[in-house]
Amino acid sequence: MTETLEMTIDERRKYLHKMRIRYWQVEERSKRSQLLDEMEAVTGMHRKSILRLLHGELGRKPRRKQRGRAYGEAVEKAVRVIAHSLDYPCAERLRPNLVNMAQHLERHGELEVTAEVYEHLKWISVATVRRILQRGGQMTARIAYREQRRPAPNPLLQGIPMRRIAWNEVRVGHFEVDLVHHCGGSASGQYVHTIQMVDVASGWSECVAVLGRSYLVMRDGFERILQRLPFAVRELHPDNGSEFFNDHLLRFWGNTLPGLEMSRSRPYHKNDNRFVEENNHSLVRAYVGYDRFETVAQTRLINQLYECLWQYHNFFLPVMRLQHKLSSPQSNGRLKRIYDDACSPFDRLCASGVLTPDQQAQLEALRLSLNPCALRRQIEHLIELLHSLPNSQNDQVEDVRLSLLPTIDALPS
Repeated sequence: MTETLEMTIDERRKYLHKMRIRYWQVEERSKRSQLLDEMEAVTGMHRKSILRLLHGELGRKPRRKQRGRAYGEAVEKAVRVIAHSLDYPCAERLRPNLVNMAQHLERHGELEVTAEVYEHLKWISVATVRRILQRGGQMTARIAYREQRRPAPNPLLQGIPMRRIAWNEVRVGHFEVDLVHHCGGSASGQYVHTIQMVDVASGWSECVAVLGRSYLVMRDGFERILQRLPFAVRELHPDNGSEFFNDHLLRFWGNTLPGLEMSRSRPYHKNDNRFVEENNHSLVRAYVGYDRFETVAQTRLINQLYECLWQYHNFFLPVMRLQHKLSSPQSNGRLKRIYDDACSPFDRLCASGVLTPDQQAQLEALRLSLNPCALRRQIEHLIELLHSLPNSQNDQVEDVRLSLLPTIDALPS
């Protein structure tokens, strides 16, 4: 059985305003009587009251004398003290607990309440409590919703320009950098990350797995990349993460590559790193997946996988590069993108002239010695082996130094 809801005064006036037009358009008394019956049933008002409104003014008249406050200053003070003690809950939550909290605060000497105030607190309405709190301006004084102190911005970012590497950059060596997390469904604890670097001009990709995000492993990952990279790095363009911009890593780049240009993307603008972001799936997730990896053995195996993918992608897999963006009246403002002929990143490096004759000869000999079918089979085998390795147990502690290059930190055999 549905509950019958009463109409408000404004709803009744709007309804009678509509019905008055019909009422005066009817001339027969019997039909007017039927309309009055209907209005009486809908509004719940007396028939004579309806007739007075239909013959008079339907607009609501303001009171000649406004009502005064029913509760004095003592009641308002008690409500404010109780609301303050409970961190200003809403009036609906505060109203049923006024009497109990007044007694409790009186026992602790926080409030003095008379019998009259107790009686008023028993009958005060939710709307009145809400008005008391609003008059005091105390609805914004809650501890739970005070303005939080935000962490200070990284001062190291102030000297790093924000920009985007141009899509038509022709010089090799401008790298977009990103960090891919392999944390599974939980970002707690220490887990494996992938440092990915993509050269904008050639599409040459570099991937290295590191355990955690400390300076030690980040330095090791970048040193691995620099050791096998066949051309110089002109620019590094990561996001604003502190794993890229900290005193230790900036000092490392200053000592390793003097004159290196550093830039960064705008906060919350992933499209500023569009080349590396779009390859997070095709070069990392498509092979490693979305599982959680957190052990030294998994880190080492992922780096073996990346060694194979380094040869597979850079020497054999063709990529296309955007050449032109055209706009025509027939396209309704849409850009038509024209790409060049697909070729491997190594072929683009050879065409750019950035490689010395000895480097190009060594890399061509390496490509001739590689069998892409065998590489593909080895990649499949490493992926299956990776997903068969267990994660660490609750009491197992992983030593990240065991995942580093032997030349970084000499470990006892």
